[in-house]
Amino acid sequence: MTRITQKEALELFNTASTLELGKAADSVRASLHPDKTVTFIVDRNINYTNVCVNECSFCLFFKKPGDPSAYIISEEELFKKIKETIACEGTQILLQGGLHPDLGLSFFTGMLKKIKDRFTINIHGFSPPEICDMAKKSGLSIKDTLSELKSAGLDSIPGGGAEILSDRVREAVSPKKIKSGAWLSVMREAHKLGMRTTATMMFGSVETVEDIVEHLDAVRALQDETKGFTAFIPWTFQPGDSALGQKSELATAVDYLRVLALSRLYLDNVKNIQVSWVTQGLKIAQTGLRFGANDFGSTMIEENVVKAAGVTYTVTKNDIIEAVRAAGFTPAQRDTYYSVIKRF
Repeated sequence: MTRITQKEALELFNTASTLELGKAADSVRASLHPDKTVTFIVDRNINYTNVCVNECSFCLFFKKPGDPSAYIISEEELFKKIKETIACEGTQILLQGGLHPDLGLSFFTGMLKKIKDRFTINIHGFSPPEICDMAKKSGLSIKDTLSELKSAGLDSIPGGGAEILSDRVREAVSPKKIKSGAWLSVMREAHKLGMRTTATMMFGSVETVEDIVEHLDAVRALQDETKGFTAFIPWTFQPGDSALGQKSELATAVDYLRVLALSRLYLDNVKNIQVSWVTQGLKIAQTGLRFGANDFGSTMIEENVVKAAGVTYTVTKNDIIEAVRAAGFTPAQRDTYYSVIKRF
C-alpha cells in the first residue's frame, strides 16, 4: 500500500462515499490481519480520583477540589476492584484520574508498588496530562518521572488526554490542559524507555477534517520515529450537559465510521485499530469491524468517565464474542500487548 499524504487524506474523506471508505479500510485491515481474528481484552477502568484542576469543557466526570462528591480512592476499594477484575480473568487495569492538586509523584509510585506487591496484573495507567502534572510537581523531567513510575510498576500508558492534537482546538476545548507537543513528548519518552502506549482521538466537537488529519499525521510521524504505539482508538465526543456540548453537534454513527476508516487508511504503521462500543454501542462497533478495525477494546468491567456524560452502553464478554462471530471473524482474548491469550 502506498502511503497517503495529508492532502490525499483530506480529498479522500471529502469526496469518497462512506461505503468506498469502508471498503478501502477493510482491505487494509484484511492485509494486516489475514487470519480474520478480532481481539478484545478483559480489564477494568479504575479512576483513583475525580478531582481535576483542568476543568475541560467536555468533561462531566471531574469535580473541583472541595466538592462534596470529590474522592480519592481508598486502598481497600482499589484492592477490592483489582481482585474482582482478576476473578473475571482480567489481565489489566486502566488506572487514570484527574489532576488532583494534592497528589504528588510519591502517591503514585506508592500506589503502583502496593498493587504489584499484591497482584499479578498489567497496569496500563496515567495519561500524558497526569504524567506532566507529576513531573511539574516533583521537579523532575518527563523522562525521569516515567522512569520512577516504571520502576514502581507502571507497565504501559493509555492515550488519554489527546483529544485533538491541534493546539487551536485544544485552546478552545481544554485551555488548561497540556498542549499537543507535550502529549507527544510524553509518548516519545515512554517509547524510548521501552514502554508501549496507545494513541487516541476524541472528535466531534469543534474540530475540522483538517484537524483530524493533522492529529493522524502527528501519531503516524511519532510512530515512524519510535514504533511504540500498539493501537489507535478514535471515539466521538459525548456532550451530555457539558459546557462544550451546548455548542457542538453530536457526531453521527456515519461520522464515526468514516473517521474510523480514515484512521485505518492513514495509520499504515499502527497495526491495531480499536472500535469504541462504549460511545457507539454494540451494533455500530460491530459494523466498525468492516471499516478497518480489528480490535473490540475492553470488556470494561467498570467505566465512569463516559458514563458521567449519560452514555451507558454495557456489554459482557459473551456479547463481544457473539458480535465478533456474527460479523464473520474469530474472537480472541488478548493481553495489553496484543498477544492472543485464548481463542473462542
